[in-house]
Amino acid sequence: MKLSELSGKEIVDAKRAERLGVLGQTDLEINEATGQIEALIIPTGKWFGLRKQGGEVRVSWRHIKKIGNDMIIIDVPEEDQKL
Repeated sequence: MKLSELSGKEIVDAKRAERLGVLGQTDLEINEATGQIEALIIPTGKWFGLRKQGGEVRVSWRHIKKIGNDMIIIDVPEEDQKL
């Protein structure tokens, strides 16, 4: 999958069964040494309970369960969510 193909996909939280937003073109954290994607960076909106960093939410790549044609499904464990 090309990086450009990630843009525009709907992000869905599997545990909460809710839409969280659409991934834009610049919403990735990439390891400069390896070139691997480490996390999705998503602007805050209705992201209650997840870690926020300066108006953004960082979703680690390990929490991404499936990338389909139209959406990205994430599953963030309870211990990684902020209460």
